[in-house]
Amino acid sequence: MNKNDRIELTITDMGVKGEGIGKKEGYTFFVKNAVIGDTVSAVITKMKKGYGYAKTLQVLSPSSDRIDPSCPEASRCGGCQIMELSYPAQLKYKEQKVKNNLERIGGLDMSSFEFLPIIRMGEEVPLHYRNKMQYPFGRTTQGRIVTGFYAGRTHYLIETKNCPVALQGDEKIRQAVCAFAEQNALSVYDEETGTGLLRHLLIRRGYATGQVMVCLVINGDELGTIELERAFIAALKEADPAVHSISLNINKEKTNVILGKTLRCLSGERYIEEKITCGKELLRFQISPLSFFQVNTLQTEQLYGTALSFADLKGDETVWDLYCGTGTISLFLSKSAKKVIGVEVIPAAIEDANENAWLNGIDNAQFLCGKAEELFPEAVLQENLPADVVVLDPPRKGCDAKLLDALRKVGPEKIVYVSCDSATLARDLKILTGGDPSWKDGASYQLKKVQPVDMFPHTVHVESVVLLIKAEN
Repeated sequence: MNKNDRIELTITDMGVKGEGIGKKEGYTFFVKNAVIGDTVSAVITKMKKGYGYAKTLQVLSPSSDRIDPSCPEASRCGGCQIMELSYPAQLKYKEQKVKNNLERIGGLDMSSFEFLPIIRMGEEVPLHYRNKMQYPFGRTTQGRIVTGFYAGRTHYLIETKNCPVALQGDEKIRQAVCAFAEQNALSVYDEETGTGLLRHLLIRRGYATGQVMVCLVINGDELGTIELERAFIAALKEADPAVHSISLNINKEKTNVILGKTLRCLSGERYIEEKITCGKELLRFQISPLSFFQVNTLQTEQLYGTALSFADLKGDETVWDLYCGTGTISLFLSKSAKKVIGVEVIPAAIEDANENAWLNGIDNAQFLCGKAEELFPEAVLQENLPADVVVLDPPRKGCDAKLLDALRKVGPEKIVYVSCDSATLARDLKILTGGDPSWKDGASYQLKKVQPVDMFPHTVHVESVVLLIKAEN
């Protein structure tokens, strides 16, 4: 078999990126736009030793789990990788993904801990759940200014209208911004040359408050004249009277990082407010364009509620929240703890955390700016600060090795790990549970519970919350 050959495949599994998996003449093929149970006609796009890649040309016999996607661009857009899979099948796929990683990467025995059914969204087909959208600007072949999303693993822009996972209302703002840009002959950023003004349109919505933020990311210091900026403000408020905050983000770097460090507020506040309820506690949060905040408000309540339940605080504990971000989990933990210490490396996030603590009248949460792998062991091992419970919520790459080493040396009685990548979670659990023989010193932990949470329906991503208890020597 060679590249560009056409083959027929029955899809028996799905990969971590949502691609179908089928076999032909002993070769495993990863097949774009195919789901478990499909029989497809496909074209080979790449051949490697022992496996290859293919793209579906025609679904010859559809899977019983295949559905018509809610978005006409689902097969091309890189945002929702598994929208053609029924929601129950999506949940099954995500559960299995977590289990596979725990077994294969973590070396964990599934019978030795409690694996809880994934927490799903309530709707039969969950839509309109994202409270934050970032739309890159581009031009059509006819030269018209548009916003959209990139096709999977490319920088080819697909114009997106009425994105079905965005909170409703974005479309009017998107259309108004594009029309304004056309009318005022604004230029669009070109990645290759580094020239052009308009880079991204960021829209955030308070799910509970209804407040709307619009942030225009530009390759320059200003949008134009004062009159032009006033006209821009007027166009946005006409499109959506709920717009509460309008700002410019300055990003003149030749990079694929979306947001720059400089923010200029044009109208209203520099933030919007959101409210989250966990158990009996309701907290308010101020969210700026630069703030990290979970994009699915309803499932955030489920995710953090699970973390709080696993922590099972009695009121006399000192809790460390490492990789605390803007302190969302920290502030909920503070309601049931003696003291919470949050650590985050991003200064702007620490500022947000302190502001949100003040906003909610919380005085037993302290936030430290720095690397968790440096501040945590220094404070606990050298300054003798207590650490009864540790909550981890690292980025996708997982915990730093130095932090894992520090955790085993400190030996807190309980660790609650919130993960957005079950592969790096499994790798870290192997170390914390003593399954990696190269890590000999320090306490080891017993994995007690794993709770997957579906934060991002129609994508391959799944969050997990795990509970670890210090093992007896």
